[in-house]
Formats: sequence, structure tokens, C-alpha cells
Amino acid sequence: MTRSATVEVELDGILVLAKPPGPTSHDIVALVRRLTGVRRVGHGGTLDPFAAGVLPVFLGRATRMVEYHLADEKAYRALVVFGARSSTDDLNGELTPVDGAAPDRAAVEDALKGFTGWIEQVPPDHSAVRVAGRHAYELARHGEKPELRARRIEIRGLDLTTWDGSDPTRPVATLEVRCSAGTYIRSLARDLGEKLGSGAYLVALTRTASGPFRLEDAHTLDEARDALAAGRASRLLLPSDAGLDAYPRLTLGAEDLAVLARGQAVRHHGGKELASGPAGLLRVVDEAGRLAAMARFESGRLHPEKVFLAPEH
Repeated sequence: MTRSATVEVELDGILVLAKPPGPTSHDIVALVRRLTGVRRVGHGGTLDPFAAGVLPVFLGRATRMVEYHLADEKAYRALVVFGARSSTDDLNGELTPVDGAAPDRAAVEDALKGFTGWIEQVPPDHSAVRVAGRHAYELARHGEKPELRARRIEIRGLDLTTWDGSDPTRPVATLEVRCSAGTYIRSLARDLGEKLGSGAYLVALTRTASGPFRLEDAHTLDEARDALAAGRASRLLLPSDAGLDAYPRLTLGAEDLAVLARGQAVRHHGGKELASGPAGLLRVVDEAGRLAAMARFESGRLHPEKVFLAPEH
């Protein structure tokens, strides 16, 4: 295979981490960058510092694949306390008790029915949503009320799995949530409490899945730190196109890959299945199975959208 048709061997891929409560998603990225020496590192969806769970981290060329995961479904395990409101909709805010009795399990389960499917949701005041060029949390911290617009999100699964009523004034529910990208679980807790007239806020959150990446398959931070420090990062990395099974996969030889590397279209006698992926895109791999390009198949030609090959000089 010519140099132009060879995917260069570097530290590229996806590191699926189990983020602990405490560090920010940016902290995790900075740690991976420092331990690997890889400059291009990004993550596949921010988690609040107090939240834990799945955080896919993309290294090297894999950072160019993040956009294909932006719409991935998310799954969470959330602990929600009733009987008070929080200024931040979570345990970090100032709490205001609500008069009256807190709801029982049956009332909460009944209320959950109104939060499934497509719903309108207003982000928390303390969020990274921008308002007139400033983050909402910046305004909120200075005593200003951000004017946030409702967003259309989808709750695809919502179940109450455990109930702790040992303190009848502050009962705690564990919710399992499956939702579209862009959903705020803090807002879900807040709105559930408002519907019940009791107030509610989030006290713990674990992301159990981010698209195809599952918590049970994620590496702890200590495991990753040891492997990265020992130069064994490649053993933990998934391929750059991991989790993108919805995009058809096509293997090309060296000659065709060299053409793609120059940004030119390649003739191919493929069927309609090559255009069946999201946005009509497909994955092109070399004969070793390594991702070489993302391409679009139209009128018998493969048109490169993103190329991961070094062009021939």
C-alpha cells in the first residue's frame, strides 16, 4: 500500500471513561491530554461536576468524529428529592422548603406520565446556555434572571425504580431516564416538583449510557491514568468509528484510497445501501479495517466529506 493510502498510526481513538463526581469534563480532557501528549482531545457531552458516569473522550483524528455522536441518545440514573426547591435545581443551590405535604410514590409515578414523549423544557438558570453572548450561569450568579427559551426534547423512557420515604418531608426517588441529546435532568426534576406542588431538585446523577457507550464498559479514571502513564493507552482505545454502525462500511484498496486522499471522487458500483446512512454518509476503511474517510455516495461516485489519509506528495 502506498503512503498516501495508509492511515497513519498515531494515538487515535475513543477512550470511554467513567467520570467520578468532582472534576469537570474539561478537567478530564486536560488530564488525558497531559498523560498522552496528544494535543487534539475532546469529549462527547458535558457532565456537571457533581455528576458521574459515561464520558467518551476522543483523541487525535477521532476528534473529527465527535459531530456524528452529537445526537446520540443519553441514559441517566437520577436521585430526586421532593419537598424543597433549589436555586440551581440541584444539591449545590440554596434550598427553599415548600409548605404542605410531600408527594407519595403513587403520586410521583402518576406525574411521570406527563413527562414522556416530546415535551418543552426550559434549561436551568445555572446552565451554559448563552443569553446575549453570556452564559446563563454568569447572569444567575450576579442575581439576574436569564431569559431562557423552552427547547423541544424527547423523553423516551422514564421509570421510578426505588423510593425512599424514610423522611416523609423529603422523600427521594430514583429515576431511570432515556432521552434525546440536550435534555437537562435538573430541569426534569424541577418541573416534576412544580407539577406536584412540592418542589424537587436533583441530588445525584449518573450517566449510564451515551449513545453506544455504556457505563459497564467504561474505564475508571484510575485505570485510565495508570494505562496512560505507562504508555499503554492504545489498549484502552476504541476505533475512531466505534458506535457508528448506522453508517454503512465500505472497504477500498490502495489506489482508490489515494484518490480520496487527494479530495477527489471515486467511481464505485455500489448499491443503494451505500446511501442509507444518516445524511447519506458512509464509512470508508482501508484493507486493515482502519477508518480512512467519511464519504457520500451519489450517482455512482464516492465523494469524500472527511479524509483521514495523508495525500501523496
